[in-house]
Amino acid sequence: MDGMERLLLSTPDAAARLNIGRSTLYDLIRAGSLATVRVGRRRLVPVDDLARYVASLQADGAE
Repeated sequence: MDGMERLLLSTPDAAARLNIGRSTLYDLIRAGSLATVRVGRRRLVPVDDLARYVASLQADGAE
């Protein structure tokens, strides 16, 4: 990809990035914990939203 970081990840790539299973990722999407966007027929996860989700986990763990 010419050294450019992707802004949107496929659901399998997002699950791999979070080190969780695909069904767990879909559970997070259904619960509203992770946002997605649709591009054509594909559902993609913004990389920024993955970072926001992880930050929220860290904030919850710090309490």
